[in-house]
Amino acid sequence: MTKTKTIHRQKTTSAAAPAARHPDLHWHGWTDIGRVRKNNEDAFLGLRFDAREVQRLGKLGDASLAGHDFTFAVCDGMGGAKAGEYASQIAVDKITTLLPRAFQSGTRGLNGDFGAVLQTLYRQVHRALVYLGRSYEECHGMQTTMSLCWFAPGRMCFAHVGDTRIYRLAAGQTSLHQLTEDDTHVGWLFRNGKLTDYEARTHPRRNVLQKALGGENHFVDPQVGTVDFGSGDIFVLCSDGLTEGLYEHQIVDVLRVDKPGFNPAKVLVESAVQGDGRDNTTALVIKVS
Repeated sequence: MTKTKTIHRQKTTSAAAPAARHPDLHWHGWTDIGRVRKNNEDAFLGLRFDAREVQRLGKLGDASLAGHDFTFAVCDGMGGAKAGEYASQIAVDKITTLLPRAFQSGTRGLNGDFGAVLQTLYRQVHRALVYLGRSYEECHGMQTTMSLCWFAPGRMCFAHVGDTRIYRLAAGQTSLHQLTEDDTHVGWLFRNGKLTDYEARTHPRRNVLQKALGGENHFVDPQVGTVDFGSGDIFVLCSDGLTEGLYEHQIVDVLRVDKPGFNPAKVLVESAVQGDGRDNTTALVIKVS
């Protein structure tokens, strides 16, 4: 991991004008192998970077957006033996290497083309997984989902492939908004009103993906979007193990808890494993203040 350095930025505000205030991010991450699987094919990442350095973040922490961008991602790997575990780890490692280059290229700020950068990132991760899958027998068929949030002052850009999810609980709201769309036929049926929520959750083919990074997919076009955010907003990135074990209103109940030392990601994951536990389960919770 690159050594942390002190960033000195030249102040341009006058004495009469107060310095611009940047929001703080508070994050918690947790993962669990579940009660059935023999290895954990989920992986998650927190990253802080600027033009000169990149730093991997721990499972929990808080920091200001002043001077740095932040990225959080959740991946759910698939494949024989440990290929799925390799795929998700390779994906988060590629993010660490490739995304900070966008900062160095001057994309930071409201004029930066975040969407094009993330589309390029996803295609590079996809090509790397396809190459490794064809080159090494133990990596044959490796695939992964990937849901990613990139926070910069004023807005969050996200990208997504697969059935991992990104949710937003806006300040003052009582229900989650799913920003991503599941890349499954069952997800398409639900979005088009052909299945109820219960029917979608219990459908025998709900976990059959139509799109993932790697494998035999020739080309992957990620879903990309941008949202503004403000104080009090909460974002959740999770693997499908979480949504298999919890309903959305149960997730909201946990997110609304506000007390010192409370780790919402850990509580969400442990509750989902207790409720289902057939799959690896991972959650990242990012609060804005």
